[in-house]
Amino acid sequence: MPRGDGKLSHDLLPGEKGPQDACGVFGVWAPGEEVAKLTYFGLYALQHRGQESAGIAVSDGTHILVYKDMGLVSQVFTEANLDSLHGHLAIGHTRYSTTGSSVWANAQPTFRSTATGELALGHNGNLTNVHELRARQSELAVDSGELPFDARHLATSDTDVLAALLAAHPELTLEDSALLELPFVRGAFSLVFMDDDALYGARDPQGIRPLVLGRLERGWVIASETAALDIVGASFVREVEPGELIVIDENGLRSHRFAEADPKGCLFEYVYLARPDTSIAGKAVQAVRVEIGRRLAREHGVDADLVIPVPESGRYAAIGYAQESGIPFAEGLVKNAYVGRTFIQPSQSIRQLGIRLKLNPLRDVIDGQRLVVVDDSIVRGNTQRALVRMLREAGAREVHVRISSPPVKWPCFYGIDFASRAELIANGLSVDEICRSLGADSLAYVDLDELVDATGLPKERLCRACFDGVYPVDIPEPELLGKHVLEVIERRAASGADAEGVATWTGGGAVDALDRP
Repeated sequence: MPRGDGKLSHDLLPGEKGPQDACGVFGVWAPGEEVAKLTYFGLYALQHRGQESAGIAVSDGTHILVYKDMGLVSQVFTEANLDSLHGHLAIGHTRYSTTGSSVWANAQPTFRSTATGELALGHNGNLTNVHELRARQSELAVDSGELPFDARHLATSDTDVLAALLAAHPELTLEDSALLELPFVRGAFSLVFMDDDALYGARDPQGIRPLVLGRLERGWVIASETAALDIVGASFVREVEPGELIVIDENGLRSHRFAEADPKGCLFEYVYLARPDTSIAGKAVQAVRVEIGRRLAREHGVDADLVIPVPESGRYAAIGYAQESGIPFAEGLVKNAYVGRTFIQPSQSIRQLGIRLKLNPLRDVIDGQRLVVVDDSIVRGNTQRALVRMLREAGAREVHVRISSPPVKWPCFYGIDFASRAELIANGLSVDEICRSLGADSLAYVDLDELVDATGLPKERLCRACFDGVYPVDIPEPELLGKHVLEVIERRAASGADAEGVATWTGGGAVDALDRP
């Protein structure tokens, strides 16, 4: 679907998977307002952060009602089902799965009944100690005398584990439960959650994923990006601080500190993830991308006739490159704005026809020209390889590829689903080798220090792990990593484990037969 930043470059090839976005979260406390519709529009502004499922939870002060389904926000919600969601506070979520399969059970908001009421939670990020949290959840269930859950019917997302922990303290309010449990949580988490009466927001101590607070005339908003505040008419107040829990109810807003702040905001948000009309840490994303382009031109100039962007994520860096180099900026590629990420996959025979669902070159612009083509990143290289071939077929004399981020050499464990390290083209090849692989006349990436300088933030306040391999939060052993780690844990629990929790892998039988493809 059309999006504000339209990251279509990575979808040029049908079935080709680029870096998949983190999720988007939105929450609103506004008595007297149509909170479900406000949340819908907020999620619409955050659609770029997740396209697999969407959901909204609403409370009328007595009960929480959750409506969620697979698909885009515009596919999940209708005027009729939004009109049925009545209340004074709501939270919403758009999901791309980074822990747990993309199935309805893992769609968010996650819902739990507690001893004192009900709880719904939405999560942007990825937890790195989910195996420890699952063990803690089991211990709390035993201590409270609860019966163990049937593992086959549990959701398998880290969000569900977190919701279960928050609901595991019948003697505490949700506010106190959050202050007790959040210090145990590691990794990236920007949360919106709610009980019957209050809206909550929380951010991990590193503040890896963005989360902002906004003010309505008669209420408050918490959202992943400032663009979501804009769409609902909320004024930006401030960012939710790393290690902070915010509570909003009839008594107003109050803040708690559950961990000391150690800011490490995601650098890739500036390059690719966030909308260009969003501000992060006081920096306008669009302005940062233009500045990256300027620095890229100073670092890696080339004698050429035109600078063209790969729509849309390369656009602002291309503008900056053209401004700095003096080479004219031109639109050389046309995108089909109505092809979303849920299009029908073509067969191999149709694919061989060179079907161009997303981008098509403007031959009159490109023919006979020496091009600088600006894109945001290279993951596997398949998309850029197809793009270079397409431009040459359209008559380009030279194709010089410029990338507004450094080589992506390391996977992300904090809420972006990159390819595995073995699949990352920059992990095994030099820049010259990648250039030859793409069929380009030249290839250059922006330097990491130049990228950091473009943000205006100190290097030590940014997570650069996908570029330099320095992870700000400890990463567990390989067997405890991956999107499906909880599914593996549940299968092990179902099939039997030894005293140390290591699966015996015997006697599992057909326990998961109904779940198999």
